[in-house]
Amino acid sequence: MQSVQDALYNWLTIKIVSDARPDDTAAKETKDLFEGMLYGDHGLSDIEVTKDETMYYVSYTQKNKSKKTRFPVELIEIMLNQINSEPEKYVNYPIED
Repeated sequence: MQSVQDALYNWLTIKIVSDARPDDTAAKETKDLFEGMLYGDHGLSDIEVTKDETMYYVSYTQKNKSKKTRFPVELIEIMLNQINSEPEKYVNYPIED
């Protein structure tokens, strides 16, 4: 199992992509996978994200204790920046009925 810090990092990175690309089904499915880990495996609740010029701040509750962590913007947005710089490599394939 991943640490809470690793799971939060992975979730936030793909959440930023999913938020920026709402039609990207792979990003949404991956975000949902990591959310499941955060809520189910790690027992987190009340997850909130804020951002300033240099950091993303994630606050959450775990075992009735409020906790907070932070990640550099450049680290979290690296995947989105890569997708935006080479969109032809990240084509969204819709789910077929």
